[in-house]
Amino acid sequence: PLYRFDYWRWHPLINIYGIPLEDAVLIWEEDGRIVAFANIENFGEAFAHFDLCTRTDELEVEVQAACESYFAAEGKLKVWAGSTDHARQAMLTSRGFRREGGPEYSRYQDLTTRELPERPAFGYEIRAQGEGLELVERCWASGLAFHPESHHQAIENRADVGWYRNMQRAPLYRRELDLIAVAPDGSVAGFATVWFDDVLRWAAFEPVGVVPAHQRRGVGHALLAEGLRRAKDRGAVRALVGSYSDEASGLYEKAGFTQ
Repeated sequence: PLYRFDYWRWHPLINIYGIPLEDAVLIWEEDGRIVAFANIENFGEAFAHFDLCTRTDELEVEVQAACESYFAAEGKLKVWAGSTDHARQAMLTSRGFRREGGPEYSRYQDLTTRELPERPAFGYEIRAQGEGLELVERCWASGLAFHPESHHQAIENRADVGWYRNMQRAPLYRRELDLIAVAPDGSVAGFATVWFDDVLRWAAFEPVGVVPAHQRRGVGHALLAEGLRRAKDRGAVRALVGSYSDEASGLYEKAGFTQ
């Protein structure tokens, strides 16, 4: 989905790795049109993309070989294959790759055919994120939600909010869809950013997080419900979300991401 390139371009590439765009993408062209490209997402992790009308076994092997040459880190490379893409899985196996770790679940729901989940009435306010101290609080909450074992990342996030302003520069970013949950004490308890592609009319949630002290209180569900409502009000016909853990999958299924 297009939002993932936006998020990758304006957050990991600039904020985390500092890699120039021209060093992070390989492009294959035929008669002046792009037929395939590959990009690094994290060091030692590559993604390959193909125009399905011109995808061939030979081109896929060529792209894969280039990824191994350009994007491997310390002699290792992580790549992805769809669960039903048996041809790609066989090609990777033949090149010495082995399956490792858990899957990434890509979930979606059709917003035109079902009732949206209700946002529960409770002591947290769900609203679009503001500026100033609220932005600083949002950066702090991000560190706590994704790195609960240590406050180090939260401290870094809050010390310089420039990394978040980089994300706000992305073309698909919509401030009114950048949501926070505010606790009764005024702190940011959770967040959900919705990226809206107004051509495909798809909305995607990335990231979604809840501060550990506020988990299991319905905060995540309320953020998803409000994000889905706002996206549908803007004409979205499909909503997307990705996840890795069973716990996250349960939250998204409850919010209607069952496909």
